[in-house]
Amino acid sequence: MVDMSQTIAPKSDQLNADDLIGGPRTITITRVTGNEGNAEQPVNVFFDGDNGKPFRPCKSMRRVMVKIWGADASKYPGNSMTIYRDPKVKWGGMEVGGIRISHMTGIDQKQTMALTESKQARKPYTVQPLKVEEKPQAVPDRGAADKIISTIARAPDAEKLDAYLKGEKVMAAIAGLTPELAGEVEEAANDKRASFQTVDELDDDPFAEAAE
Repeated sequence: MVDMSQTIAPKSDQLNADDLIGGPRTITITRVTGNEGNAEQPVNVFFDGDNGKPFRPCKSMRRVMVKIWGADASKYPGNSMTIYRDPKVKWGGMEVGGIRISHMTGIDQKQTMALTESKQARKPYTVQPLKVEEKPQAVPDRGAADKIISTIARAPDAEKLDAYLKGEKVMAAIAGLTPELAGEVEEAANDKRASFQTVDELDDDPFAEAAE
């Protein structure tokens, strides 16, 4: 399938209204920085998958963000909002389209506030609560851990055990385990090394010289 929306994206260093012609988009904020030298768009809102093109909200949408999330932008990361293209947004008296916010996390019911529409009028603006589905947690790979522990148990000596554990594939597999499972693997390896030392000690006969 050819995604036509990717072929009409404007060349710019920021997210534009025309980027949302294909429909609304829900974004999760990663960081907020100042955009020095730009009085009209003084804030950069970076988000997951922004490709280096931040959302620079207009003053009205900044007021919405402050209303819902507060003035401290350092607390914004991790929050999400749905943005869309409003073709009715005017610039210089002409309808050119702009980015508006429809839904935000951090609220459990719709929030309505008065925003300036023009120098002579203010208009109610409503934001709906956004429910973001939590990503399912990865299921610990019990099988991979058990396989490594089983192989450790069959190691004939400490040298071959260490060689096995230092193998590229094994190290990658251990790195992919949960901390709990990785701890089980480490404990199994330590126990196996201790067993080798016990065998070596038993092989040394402290009375061999006296018997001679």
